[in-house]
Amino acid sequence: MDREWDDTQPIYRQLRGRIVAMILEGLLKEGDAIPSVRTVATDYRLNHLTVLRAYQELVDENLVEMRRGRGMFVNAGARELLLRSERQKFLEEEWPRIQERIQRLGLTAKELLKHRREKR
Repeated sequence: MDREWDDTQPIYRQLRGRIVAMILEGLLKEGDAIPSVRTVATDYRLNHLTVLRAYQELVDENLVEMRRGRGMFVNAGARELLLRSERQKFLEEEWPRIQERIQRLGLTAKELLKHRREKR
């Protein structure tokens, strides 16, 4: 995980986002333990309550589960759940802005596909 934080959103949300990205990218798989609150707080010089808040969001979203005395682990189906929600979020929030910009610039589907092929 990146050790840098920015001011665009609270650190706990950024930390949650980094764990989500690790699950989506397959760096954390079903059944894998996520780093302990203490380890993350120490390694990234964060307040343990900040880390705990990020982890609690992951628990609330059923992406990870807490096993008392053992730590937190990625739930079965977490990646698929994330893919569904991230795809829906993209289609509802990001795609309309992208589509609007494409139209504003007068780009055609043919031009976009040609550019994509050329970049490969």
